[in-house]
Amino acid sequence: GASFANTQYTDFLLSAAAIQVPFTIMTNSDIGNLIGSAALSTREAVNSNTNLGIILLLAPLAVVKREPEQFRESVQKRLDQTTVGDAIIAFDAILAAHPGGLGESSEQDIRDIPSVTLLEAMKLAADRDMIARQYANGFADVFDFGFPAFLDAFAKFHSIEAAIIASQLHWLAAYPDSLIARKNGPAVAEDVRQRAAEVLNLGGIATAEGRRAGTLLDKYLRSD
Repeated sequence: GASFANTQYTDFLLSAAAIQVPFTIMTNSDIGNLIGSAALSTREAVNSNTNLGIILLLAPLAVVKREPEQFRESVQKRLDQTTVGDAIIAFDAILAAHPGGLGESSEQDIRDIPSVTLLEAMKLAADRDMIARQYANGFADVFDFGFPAFLDAFAKFHSIEAAIIASQLHWLAAYPDSLIARKNGPAVAEDVRQRAAEVLNLGGIATAEGRRAGTLLDKYLRSD
């Protein structure tokens, strides 16, 4: 319920509804085309960047068949098949969303026309962006850390919302947030990581002390 200057809760709901169509009908598409279509649908629905990271993260997972035994391998295969065209579309989508803290890069800068595949471009950014890192490592952090954290939380709380909050706390406690680092520097990102770890040390959302600490962390994250 806490709105930002140009973004409200309803913007996230509208964005989720907007990308439902491309993520439903473009499951056999190239990763770049899905990113571009979903980003365009979002811009037609809202005037702020609500879900660029979500789109970039979900696209490689959405274009493979849901065969549990081969799912991870299939994701890697699709990443290996990305093209320069995919990178061009993704770069355009990122620029159009105006994400915070982009900075500049000496190689394959987002403001230039890429000359490498989307996977190669993401590998170049993997040291400063956690989503790019997933492309570079075959979504290892998602499969080996995020997915188990979510399932553990869901088994504990029997609630998708609670599982999302709990697993997000585990992400923040384990990895300095790359968006915070880009916008405010690595020291602030590390401070947030330590604060999230303290919330977990107090029991996270499972205890009254943890929930109180989580509320303070939430207020801190939205402070100047």
